[in-house]
Amino acid sequence: MAKKKKKKPSKKVVKKPSIFLRLFRWCIALAIWGGLILGGIIAWYAKDLPDITQSATFERRSSIIVKAHDGTELERYGESKGQNLQVSDLPPHLIHAVLATEDRRFYSHYGVDPWGIARAMVTNAVNRRFVQGGSTITQQLAKNLFLTHQRKLKRKIQEAILAIWLERELSKDEILSAYMNRVYLGSGTYGFEAAAQLYFDKPASDVNLREAAVLAGLLKAPSKYSPHNNLDLAKKRSDVVLKSMINAGFIEESDITNKTLTLSLPNKKGKGGSNTRYFTDWVVEGLDDLVGNPDMDMIVETTLDSALQKKAQTRLVQAIDNADDMHFISEGAVLSMRPDGAILAMVGGYNYGNSQFNRSTQAFRSPGSAFKPIVFLAALKKGWTPSDKIMDSPITSGEYRPKNFADQYLGTVDLETALSKSLNTATVRLTQEIGIGSVLKTAKQVGIISPLERDLSLALGSSGISMIEMGTAYATISNGGHRIFPYAISRVTDNQARVLYQRKTPKTYQKMLDTDDARQLSHMMRSVINYGTGRAAKLPFPAQGKTGTSQGNRDAWFVGYTDRVVSIVWLGNDDNSPMRGVTGGGLPATIWRDVMAFAHPRHQATAFPSIEPYREDAQTHGQGSNQNKKDGGFSNMLNRLFSGDAKIKPKPRPKNDYSNLNQ
Repeated sequence: MAKKKKKKPSKKVVKKPSIFLRLFRWCIALAIWGGLILGGIIAWYAKDLPDITQSATFERRSSIIVKAHDGTELERYGESKGQNLQVSDLPPHLIHAVLATEDRRFYSHYGVDPWGIARAMVTNAVNRRFVQGGSTITQQLAKNLFLTHQRKLKRKIQEAILAIWLERELSKDEILSAYMNRVYLGSGTYGFEAAAQLYFDKPASDVNLREAAVLAGLLKAPSKYSPHNNLDLAKKRSDVVLKSMINAGFIEESDITNKTLTLSLPNKKGKGGSNTRYFTDWVVEGLDDLVGNPDMDMIVETTLDSALQKKAQTRLVQAIDNADDMHFISEGAVLSMRPDGAILAMVGGYNYGNSQFNRSTQAFRSPGSAFKPIVFLAALKKGWTPSDKIMDSPITSGEYRPKNFADQYLGTVDLETALSKSLNTATVRLTQEIGIGSVLKTAKQVGIISPLERDLSLALGSSGISMIEMGTAYATISNGGHRIFPYAISRVTDNQARVLYQRKTPKTYQKMLDTDDARQLSHMMRSVINYGTGRAAKLPFPAQGKTGTSQGNRDAWFVGYTDRVVSIVWLGNDDNSPMRGVTGGGLPATIWRDVMAFAHPRHQATAFPSIEPYREDAQTHGQGSNQNKKDGGFSNMLNRLFSGDAKIKPKPRPKNDYSNLNQ
């Protein structure tokens, strides 16, 4: 009988999980890890948050008094703030103008708007530059209340956490009311009520559609879009706001009529003609970065020399008033600082009452030959000496063929002569020899941060640069090559003399230039005043300087220094129209001479302490900061943060960069 074959045990087929199940598992795992990482990030950044309490005051700051170095009261800003208003007190078109430009989804998000962030990222990617932010109104309020304005990841994360907290503690209308009551809108005004009174001489409740759009347009850049500074630009910005309101569905095109677009500026001349306001406005605009927004009266002590300020203002106004009508000069500015960056005088224009545009900090004008010392400094750094020779003759090759003044050429000259006589072709040839890259690098090292054209015209000062940058560059040369940052605020106290901020003299300064290079360039610029184009600026004591006249006589500069004071003088017209017969060696040089003759004996040479060598990738600025001490652990911080039983403690922190040159 045949044996039956045993059946082999069949292998059990194990089904693999479907791709959807695997994806689901991965999503769960990623969600868990993502939650842990997010929690860790929140824990890390929340530990430094300022204390917050339910009793936090969300109204605007109280009065601000700005004083000169000698204690003289320069300006009081308390009267620039209108009464606190609720959203219900304001016309709908003003609310809609703000929402259309700042946060269309305000009433639907929870403090942070992912869609708004995504839209901003796409817009910035398309334009390949930062053109749009994703911050909600709640985030902006959180920043203004508790944080600095530094563009750092840490601050953005803290801002988001605080925004969510605010949304939990306050209603939407309360958040919007607080924002509209305390936001800065230019010329020392905080809140829409104060701005409406200043610009239109009426309460915010009475502004029409155009006026509401103008006010909302100020949020992007208060000084730039101020109707007092540039009415045409303010109208163009308001047109953008109106278009945004239509796109957001807040208004119809039929709502835009001649009646609703009426715009009158009864307060066109602002709040008087004191030119000191150029300085005090600049100080107040940078105050938040140092002390936050404490709800108390503040006294701001500054470095301003009130007597020098008056002298500079008087001399500038006299020079423009007494100039021949055929010279076509309508504007000018004077800026003086110590070699360590302390601002001593700031006259931002001919008359503050007529125009609040600060030409010493906001205007970017071609410095002409006043830029040439940067070229010669770059050459000295490469081993050239003042006695080395360069050819001064017509340039007959290449696309760029500049000429000398009056078509006069001196042939082979040494560098000192080329600079003192301000020879254009010699300077351009020197730039060709050392390379434009060397000039750009040197300009950055001495503090010029404006975008500069990478072509040979740069050597003759074709790129627009602000006066305060030029002052920074010349101050760096005057002090032997130490890196400095312009500043004006020395101390901030409340009305009970409690110190909110105290500037500390830096313990170290970065050394940007070799001392011998700075000294040799100073010797060459002394020849400019003694024998060259700047003879009208000659003083009875050693001084160095350089004339500057841009193409078509649109700008006339004189920039110079002693070991005690650096001063810059600019003359021109806001519409960039040419002057006639005005050069840097003429009227600007005489104004500079008179200002420096008054300033020099009033100040001592600045002593610079230990030297920190220059590093190309250096991120620190060598200035001290005043930070609050950390208080308690993370768990205690979260408990205080979300339970609301904490107190506001402003976190003063100076912002040592050039986005706001007024620390």
